[in-house]
Amino acid sequence: MKESENKAALSSFFIEEMPYYLPQGQEVELAETAYRFRLPLLLKGPTGCGKTRFMEYMAWRLKRPLFTVSCHDDLSTSDLVGRYLIKGGETVWMDGPLTMAVRNGGICYLDEIVEARKDTTVVIHPLADDRRQLPIEKRGEVIKAPPEFMLAISYNPGYQSVLKDLKPSTRQRFIALDFRYPDEEHEVEIVAHEARIDAGLAESLVRLGRMTRNLKDQGLQEGASTRLLIHAGKLIGSGIEPVLACETSICQPLTDDEELLQGLKEMIRAVF
Repeated sequence: MKESENKAALSSFFIEEMPYYLPQGQEVELAETAYRFRLPLLLKGPTGCGKTRFMEYMAWRLKRPLFTVSCHDDLSTSDLVGRYLIKGGETVWMDGPLTMAVRNGGICYLDEIVEARKDTTVVIHPLADDRRQLPIEKRGEVIKAPPEFMLAISYNPGYQSVLKDLKPSTRQRFIALDFRYPDEEHEVEIVAHEARIDAGLAESLVRLGRMTRNLKDQGLQEGASTRLLIHAGKLIGSGIEPVLACETSICQPLTDDEELLQGLKEMIRAVF
């Protein structure tokens, strides 16, 4: 790829406008220190608590391109590193997101890393220790990561199992930040800002969300995330009746169990 084409392709991975992120503690300072010392980062926390938004904020703050990969069962090493493709009758090499991040001193963020196959995730090991290098076996090439490169991964400990867990050999290469849902005051502020609703309505939604979280391990795997509360707020702000908005954006995404659905609907009617 020509240098001009590479720059044009790379520009789409930069975050130009500051993402809205409300710090809960010293996670920003810790991440900046990790970046300065070239330490890989592990984000642990429940679904929809702000891990991805945090990485977008850090990419903007550090002025580095962000390459995000949503991990899944079929994710292969080639999906991360790259592969040969037929283009215009010729065989050309196409970098994957991990290789692009390493070559360009970007941030590679592997979201929900435990969803990927074990034989895929081992490719990050040489990048996550003092070597900071990426072997590309198909090309017989080893890329040394520049100082600007950062590796970050995330997962939800609530969904851990024997089959879906990080191996100690992977975990112990990272420093870990523990993400939780924001405290009530901060969550109200976040929901109000993101859904563009007044604080009173946001407070009601947050109260409902906390009620659903109390049902965790009582039938629900997870209570309503901050993300779901924002979805509900957007529906209500657009004119949808609050009970219907909450049933659609909170109840139905959380469970298919009829008894639990009925209980959640009663909670909504109690709040609204």
